[in-house]
Amino acid sequence: MLELKGIQYRVDEADNQIDILRGIDLTIKPHRFVVITGPNGGGKTTLAKTIMGLATPTGGQILWNGTDITTLNIAERAKLGISYGFQQPPRFKGMKVRDILEIAAGNRNLSRNVCCQYLTQVGLCAADYVDREMDASLSGGEIKRIEIATILARSSGLMIFDEPEAGIDLWSFAKLTETFQTIHDQKQSTILVISHQERIINLADEIIVISGGRVARHGTKEEMMPYILGDTVMDCHRNSVACGCFRPAK
Repeated sequence: MLELKGIQYRVDEADNQIDILRGIDLTIKPHRFVVITGPNGGGKTTLAKTIMGLATPTGGQILWNGTDITTLNIAERAKLGISYGFQQPPRFKGMKVRDILEIAAGNRNLSRNVCCQYLTQVGLCAADYVDREMDASLSGGEIKRIEIATILARSSGLMIFDEPEAGIDLWSFAKLTETFQTIHDQKQSTILVISHQERIINLADEIIVISGGRVARHGTKEEMMPYILGDTVMDCHRNSVACGCFRPAK
């Protein structure tokens, strides 16, 4: 179980202090698929980074399965089964996909068959990728799915993904959502995804809306979808009026 208690994140900019997170309180139960959404600049990515240890909160407490991880570094959190998928995954020239999978698995020597199983789970033809280099020859969608395969190799209890749909084509996006659904169906991990995409939001057990550094709303998909869709329509209406595009029917 993931518990966030009064999480704050403040940065100093020139002579001002800016509050990015303003007292986030959340409890996420095991094996749930949770989507964090909300307006740009609301604090979603910062929140995800504080959970992973990529950013240090300036206040509050983070508990993972009862252990206080607030002051632990990234490596220590990874050892506890927390993984992070970047919005723009890194590439590693000179390293093969198999090397990355073995590092993710704890520097264990993985058989070709095991590597292929991880790649197959994310919709890649394993024989075509296991010996490929992690360089610019791979597309954004391929890199995304390989990154998910490394998270699977870690057997992570908590998987965090920051806008996994960013920069990938429609076919890759379709395979990505299938992969998320398969992982969730196995009920072995808690999945936390930052996304604005309706197809990913529709996979969620719970939806959290972060706005202005606070939890604006939190509920089940059934509770939240009418609010999200209604709010999106109102935003479009307001923006259309503001720019003069909207013309009421006569």
